Amino acid sequence: MRPFKLEEEIEVPEDVQVELKNNELIIKGPKGEIKRKFDYPSIKIITEDKKIKLVTYFPTRRKKRVFNTWVSHIENMIKGVTEGFRYKLKAVYVHFPFKMKIQGNKFIIENFLGEKTSRVLHLPNDVKVKIEGEYVIVESHDIEKAGNVAGLLEQLTRIVGKDPRKFQDGLYIVEKPYTKYT
Repeated sequence: MRPFKLEEEIEVPEDVQVELKNNELIIKGPKGEIKRKFDYPSIKIITEDKKIKLVTYFPTRRKKRVFNTWVSHIENMIKGVTEGFRYKLKAVYVHFPFKMKIQGNKFIIENFLGEKTSRVLHLPNDVKVKIEGEYVIVESHDIEKAGNVAGLLEQLTRIVGKDPRKFQDGLYIVEKPYTKYT
């Protein structure tokens, strides 16, 4: 039997401001601001004093999945504007030592597997990337942007057409931010 009502309350810290306009939730905190549109027919978001309340009636399995996804997104948004998210990648090479550098909003890898052309990734403005020795640190207040850049950096050094057991050069994610489900 289906429950009549499904609701969840999310506590908002003191230094975070929450605003809801036209199904768009805007969360501002010390690390920055995140906007996200939440639009589903029968799930309502209500902002009260220092609480965000999600409510739905007669939830189906699909509604429950969307509901729980929204709860996770909102918790990640609050954590992002207060603490931020950090990915750590390690540069590994056996055959050719490659150089990494940042010029403006470009991440450049030179001499990867002895290639003459550089591999370049254009970085978004909201993401900070630092190179510390053989490690690359990706930080942002938005977990999706940080994860996307870390994944793109890993894919930037993907090797095609060679034996992966022998050619293991590249950038690899070694540390991800802790969330409730990891």
